[in-house]
Amino acid sequence: MELIQSFQKYWQQHFVHIVPNNAHLLLAVSGGLDSVVLVDLVTKSGFNCSIAHCNFTLRALESDRDEQFVTALGNQYNIQVHTKRFATAQFASDNKISTQEAARNMRYQWFQELLDVAKQNDSSKNYYILTAHHADDNIETVVFHFFRGTGISGLHGILPVNGQIIRPLLFSRRTEIAHYAGQNKITWVEDSSNATDKYSRNFIRHQVLPLVKNIFPSVEENLLHNINRISEIEQIYQASVQQIIAKLIVPKGAELHVPILKLQKQQSLSTIVFELIKPYNYTAAQVPDVLSLCTSDNAKFVASATHRIIKNRNWLIIAPAQIPESQTFIIESENENIVFGNENLQIHHLLNTPTEIISDANKVLLDAAHIQFPLLLRKAKTGDYFYPLGMTKKKKVSRFLIDQKLSTTQKEKVWVLESNQRVVWIVGYRIDNRFKISPHTKQILQLQLKAANI
Repeated sequence: MELIQSFQKYWQQHFVHIVPNNAHLLLAVSGGLDSVVLVDLVTKSGFNCSIAHCNFTLRALESDRDEQFVTALGNQYNIQVHTKRFATAQFASDNKISTQEAARNMRYQWFQELLDVAKQNDSSKNYYILTAHHADDNIETVVFHFFRGTGISGLHGILPVNGQIIRPLLFSRRTEIAHYAGQNKITWVEDSSNATDKYSRNFIRHQVLPLVKNIFPSVEENLLHNINRISEIEQIYQASVQQIIAKLIVPKGAELHVPILKLQKQQSLSTIVFELIKPYNYTAAQVPDVLSLCTSDNAKFVASATHRIIKNRNWLIIAPAQIPESQTFIIESENENIVFGNENLQIHHLLNTPTEIISDANKVLLDAAHIQFPLLLRKAKTGDYFYPLGMTKKKKVSRFLIDQKLSTTQKEKVWVLESNQRVVWIVGYRIDNRFKISPHTKQILQLQLKAANI
């Protein structure tokens, strides 16, 4: 079967139910063999498309040659070409990542920007990104992931559909693509970096797979068959794992609470923990650290780039990483409303003494005679102390919060109100005994905490 017929058949099997007939396809074109053949197949199949080319400025004159070639290619097929130059090396250095990762991040971010602009200009269409990944790329990806240790999810290889990204050449071997180019007199440009083994994938392509083929001549075909089998196995695996995780976690706002005793009873514990923490940017190498939390002291934690897993008594708490709050609100006078975080603090001067006893921790009364403005509203910090209502001895705020059985993340969200370097109120919990109203009180300040209307 001709490659174009196989391409159209593969499209019918995998994408026709996803991509509407009027969709616009943005083709990621480097100028190399695979992407140029993709342009030919897509245009001959009658799709509405345009080209996006990234000049990563990593190969000097060669990068500019590729950009010029792709621009001419667009003229040849009479389709629009978008080009952009990237300071890839600088971006990689600034973000402390490899040039390959930098290029991938910048490429897909720009592609998405192009789709967003197109959608704004014509919202009646659907927009997709097409890349020229083929079966050989898939083989190399699986081998790379296997040695890297990405788990079962890495062994399904490159997915045909990933959101708005479509890979319609995954069915084809590179030899078939090259044969099609020769038959149709299609020209392309060679990327000299493909010849070097300094990149992991090139090393796998040029060194690892040829050596393995000496022992197992059908290794590539076997890997392609395994990709299909593992994809189906993964679906069963994920369904089972997610069912277990759903029974373990207790959502509480932005946090997930996991009971330690229940977690420790799970079979294949390391696997369950890995799948539990993976969505929060943890790696397989951190699984032993998370498991050790189960028997560690309270408030110990394991951090990822975005989250912390904290030991809190009989629970592990998965919480977003806290950004230290240094902001202090200055309250110059009474009758003010202060919005901080998701809360609104309202301060009113009462003319009359309330006839009802207030027992709401979010609504308190203070003797105005003992209050000195300006007040400071800030996060609780080490060394803070106060005299809890009803007590004549001072107590550290940190000890009070422990007695309230607050988790580490809850403690980090506690604010205090300060007057003349004295804690007046642990906001939402307890006032200082020195500021309570008494039979001798003549002026009262009412402080009320409400959810902010934002």
